[in-house]
Amino acid sequence: MAKATKAAFPQVKKPIQYEGPDSKNPLAFKHYNAEEVIEGKTMKDHLRFSVVYWHTFRNPLSDPFGVGTAIRPWDDGTDSVKNAQNRVRVAFEFMEKLGNPYYAFHDRDVAPEGKTLAQSNKNLDAVAKVLKEEQQRTGIKLLWGTSCLFANPRYMHGAATSCNADAFAYAAAQVKKCMEVTKALGGGGFTFWGGREGYSTLWNTDIGRELDHLGLFLSMAADYKKKIGFKGQFYIEPKPKEPTKHQYDSDAAACLNFLRAYGLKKDFKLNLETNHATLAGHTMQHEMEVAGAADALGSIDANTGDELLGWDTDQFPTSVYLTAQCMLSLLKYGGFKTGGGNFDAKVRRESFEPVDLFHAHIGGMDAFARGLKIAAAIRKDGRLAEFVKNRYSSWDSGIGAKIEAKKVGFSQLEKYALTSKEPKNVSGRQEFLENLINEFI
Repeated sequence: MAKATKAAFPQVKKPIQYEGPDSKNPLAFKHYNAEEVIEGKTMKDHLRFSVVYWHTFRNPLSDPFGVGTAIRPWDDGTDSVKNAQNRVRVAFEFMEKLGNPYYAFHDRDVAPEGKTLAQSNKNLDAVAKVLKEEQQRTGIKLLWGTSCLFANPRYMHGAATSCNADAFAYAAAQVKKCMEVTKALGGGGFTFWGGREGYSTLWNTDIGRELDHLGLFLSMAADYKKKIGFKGQFYIEPKPKEPTKHQYDSDAAACLNFLRAYGLKKDFKLNLETNHATLAGHTMQHEMEVAGAADALGSIDANTGDELLGWDTDQFPTSVYLTAQCMLSLLKYGGFKTGGGNFDAKVRRESFEPVDLFHAHIGGMDAFARGLKIAAAIRKDGRLAEFVKNRYSSWDSGIGAKIEAKKVGFSQLEKYALTSKEPKNVSGRQEFLENLINEFI
């Protein structure tokens, strides 16, 4: 099919360029220099930025108190396959001009849902054909695909955890198809977000049965992944609540516990989101460290929330403290291997013009570029790492080394404690370390 001839973003006539920190051009990068090498890799390869289809190209900017405000001239207002195919070309025009290497989608974001599953599958195939054409034209790749198992009323009680076995079956069929399309498009992974995999009230809920069903569902998905030869990484995305009162994938620790309980840890890593960490009462750094320590840090959704608001605001990241923390943890655990920095973020309802999409992504990419450089500088300086190493030095030899090597038990430790002096602690120096980090911000 021919590419749309009329530019959807006429204000941006050429790809966004790096102009340096002194630039006053709002449509230029001040810090993200794709080919700049940090710790032996380019920024582009470190950050692996991905644009999400759902917020960037499908979100009308509505909220519970008002209709959408977004001006999207390319959209004809229909839920037709033709409109969806044209939207793909617009999306790739945007990404080509922005210069990000990846994108991500839900099946129902890119293609309209039909009256039957067969029709929905046919629609997805028709739009996937254009996605593949545009990927080949631009070189932009699919970071991961995912299925929307929460919007349709059939999933009101959940999908894999539904009290209705027919809903479970339908969800399995939907994931099967989406996984096949993701593989055909060369996707690097597939994400499971349990938007309604939880409960609103315990009065009508059998938690044990629902968790068992979720374990079965994900085991089936892992089996089918092997059957079709899909090499992409599977991810689970934690979130504690909203829309349900409690979601079973509530935070990184809960997800890891679930994966271990059902023998799935070998098949899944985590896709972590800052705003979800906030809702769980954690920082993003905490979630990344929990996942990293378990060798389960796979990908991140690069966004932020408003700590004064109690819902998932999905704002673009602008805090350099946040991005520096994220990148420090990411570099510590070896960086992205299959995932990336996925902008699961939406412009504000008041930022309704198409060009605002560029301002938002440019700002987020610059914030993470600064975070990357700050994190690399902290690592090169070495004082933070040396402090942490020294704080745990008692475990590197003597009784500490014997404990870690499992060479002693309670009896030996009692004998050691009876003949030793009172343990002598040293200061944690939190304020000193906070001052140290501020040297680099």
